[in-house]
Amino acid sequence: MLPIPRADLKPNTADFERLPLVKPTGFREYDARWRFPEEINLMGLNAVGLGMAKLFTERGVPRRIVVGHDYRWYSGAVKQALMTGLLAGGCEVHDIGLALSPMAYYAQFALDVEGVAMVTASHNDNGWTGIKMGLSRPLTFGPEEMGRLKEIVLSGAYETRVGGRYIYVPDMAERYIAMLSDRPKLKRHLKVVAACGNGTAGAFAPRVLEAVGCEVIPLNADLDHSFPNHNPNPEDMAMLHAVAAKVKETGADVGLAFDGDGDRCGVVDNEGHEIFADKVGVMLARDISALHKDARFVADVKSTGLFMTDPVLAANGAKTTYWKTGHSYIKRFSHETKALVGFEKSGHFFFNPPLGRGYDDGIVAALAVCDMLDRNPGKSMADLKNALPKTWQSPTMSPHCGDEVKYGVVEKIVDRFKDAADTCEDIAGQKVRELITVNGVRVVLEDGTWGLIRASSNKPELVVVVESPTSEANMKEIFAALDAELSKHPEVGAYNQKI
Repeated sequence: MLPIPRADLKPNTADFERLPLVKPTGFREYDARWRFPEEINLMGLNAVGLGMAKLFTERGVPRRIVVGHDYRWYSGAVKQALMTGLLAGGCEVHDIGLALSPMAYYAQFALDVEGVAMVTASHNDNGWTGIKMGLSRPLTFGPEEMGRLKEIVLSGAYETRVGGRYIYVPDMAERYIAMLSDRPKLKRHLKVVAACGNGTAGAFAPRVLEAVGCEVIPLNADLDHSFPNHNPNPEDMAMLHAVAAKVKETGADVGLAFDGDGDRCGVVDNEGHEIFADKVGVMLARDISALHKDARFVADVKSTGLFMTDPVLAANGAKTTYWKTGHSYIKRFSHETKALVGFEKSGHFFFNPPLGRGYDDGIVAALAVCDMLDRNPGKSMADLKNALPKTWQSPTMSPHCGDEVKYGVVEKIVDRFKDAADTCEDIAGQKVRELITVNGVRVVLEDGTWGLIRASSNKPELVVVVESPTSEANMKEIFAALDAELSKHPEVGAYNQKI
């Protein structure tokens, strides 16, 4: 039996080559992320595969699983090590090869397979690896499943079983592209920048957009795992600025930016202005709720207040519920509440039946944007954006905070703002109207200005977002108030960016 994993092994040592290394902090709330090989080695990945097999057995789920990997130089090796553990645990492994995360989710349906283990670090810097996992399509693991997997792996409670079977699926990429393309072509001619950040989406997104009738201008669509231009992250302003420049250079109708594993999509309008994904969500909700009366939506707590206050959504009878940030949370809550679409500010969109299968797919989101433009032939992307009520909104800011301490810091800040609300203390010159604490704390002031502090679920960071429907000054005021609280905690380091 494989030894119990350790967390103290160092590369370039004998023990590193003969014992499993698994750092406990790699098990996040709803997926896994490690620095490779400093925090997990190949034998550690064997242990994770064995642990997944044991978890499937415990839950009474057939040990059948789709496995794919993204385009990083080490992802293939990571996947092979993970599969070794899955096979040793008695799993039937369906290897779909190089893939996007949504392609792996689709393969669960196409192959009628219960589980998924997608090897990807998504948009993280090179050096990171990770796994997005599920055992009940279209859902992925939440904290309970991740917590139990962590217990199994770190305690060495896995089991070897006979009956493991390896099946290579050579044509899933073509099947996935054909599935996305099997729809009516757009009536409107759209010139589209398809930006892929040299990530895996470059092998898929431009082909699908061309197949539905778009004139595609590829941007960094050639696969290069060194990411020579910028990380494939549609929340990263470097990527969005590159898309904006290409849109203005080419006169494109819209720019679409895909992340490293293709489950997110960012949008730039025809004037070269970045549109944060939550505002894109409001635009799509307007379009979709006009076709589906009394539509129900879900948005994460980082998202704009317009989901609650937009007059067009109200007139269409649409209702939105705010929920925990995180693709697994929004996916599960949207599925359980039978919401038509779940929107996450990071760009994960979940289209449920009849619009989709419930998982997040950046190409499906891109097609929804194209369909929205197709249904509004006299309007540009900028026109649709400018029709929204005005708000002043920050980008997602991410001050560093270690995985071991970030949740404790957030808990103290939640308590601080609860005290402020209870004592009617002014925050940024206003009284607190509401605190939303399903995920960190969202402090809503009297005029609708709000600010959020929460712990990142997959990186050693906090997440800070602020917005005001009344003025830029009020947006900056609440940011200053939140920043002042964060500055009281020495565990909180530098921001990736500030307003």
